Amino acid sequence: MKLSTSQRKLYWLSAVLLALTLVIVAAWGLLGAPDSPASVQPAAPESQADAGTAQPWPSDEPAATPQPLGEQATLRTVAYYQDNYGYLVPVTRTIPAEEGVAKATLSLMVSSAYNDMEAARLGLRTVLPEGTDIDLDVVDGTARIDLGEQVLQMADAQAEANMVSAVVQTLTEFPTVERVEFLVGGKKRDRLTFGTEISGTFERGQLNLESLNAAADVAAMGAISLYFPGEGGNLIVPVTRMVYGPSDLNTAVLELTKGPSTQSPLEGVLPPGCGLIGVSVKDGVATLNFTKDFINIAQQSDGGRVALRALVLTCTQFEGVDSVAIQVEGQPYDPGQATLAVPTFVNDAASLTQQYISTQTASILDVD
Repeated sequence: MKLSTSQRKLYWLSAVLLALTLVIVAAWGLLGAPDSPASVQPAAPESQADAGTAQPWPSDEPAATPQPLGEQATLRTVAYYQDNYGYLVPVTRTIPAEEGVAKATLSLMVSSAYNDMEAARLGLRTVLPEGTDIDLDVVDGTARIDLGEQVLQMADAQAEANMVSAVVQTLTEFPTVERVEFLVGGKKRDRLTFGTEISGTFERGQLNLESLNAAADVAAMGAISLYFPGEGGNLIVPVTRMVYGPSDLNTAVLELTKGPSTQSPLEGVLPPGCGLIGVSVKDGVATLNFTKDFINIAQQSDGGRVALRALVLTCTQFEGVDSVAIQVEGQPYDPGQATLAVPTFVNDAASLTQQYISTQTASILDVD
């Protein structure tokens, strides 16, 4: 790598500014420490209507993770964003552990300078219009959300539909929420500006449903969830595909070998030409036997990490499947580096942001 004189100066200036920032932050921490609480614990809600300490996206992690002295306790929550093609994508975010976590999670999805920047680092976009007011109550499993009238000014019907779906998916991540009811400006409405239905109640539904052939017999089909790497290969996008036959593990893996739909910008999980020989489950382990072309997965830019995560997520959604093992032509195959570990979350914001920063830094510095 070669840097011109001006680029070297810019590089050193950036380094000096970074060092100065660290010094200021350290000094601020020393001065502010006595006034900071030693440990902030999540407050217990007085009623179910708070929905503040609900644990989204079931995992082995505690709802709140206490941080070192002087730092605020945090917890994990799942927010839904959209990519540049309109796919909704779940992302795990870390936020302060306090009352009103559900509302705080939705606030991450409202367009603002900060939220838009954070979403862009993930390769995504926010779904709620700028300045949208949010009022939320949860009673007896029903989340009643009152959105500001900003939602009546969305760009088109697709934006409206994505917003409604993202809100429903986000709220139903919480165990206390089974259904969602919408109000706008404190009033019930049948439809939004472009005709999107918001009357009645909404339950968790099929995410990113693939389009069907006009001749498809929907009544004879079942829904199955598949996971594919998004464009660029960092994000994992859940997709719902309608299939004939049982919606089971065998069908899911077979559908993965077909890849995303031909109109989709998503990337395939398995290498071209890779076929499925068989699937078996024993003692919670799903063993997938592929043809020899599977080994080409290692030739992907990330060594196939994201693709293998998508494969594991697709398999472990089924009851009785706790882990995944790979065979190639009947012989055990180990992709290495714990790439078959079961992910706790589909997409983790901290990891994605770090990847974004690394990519941008490499792009800036890799100049002639």
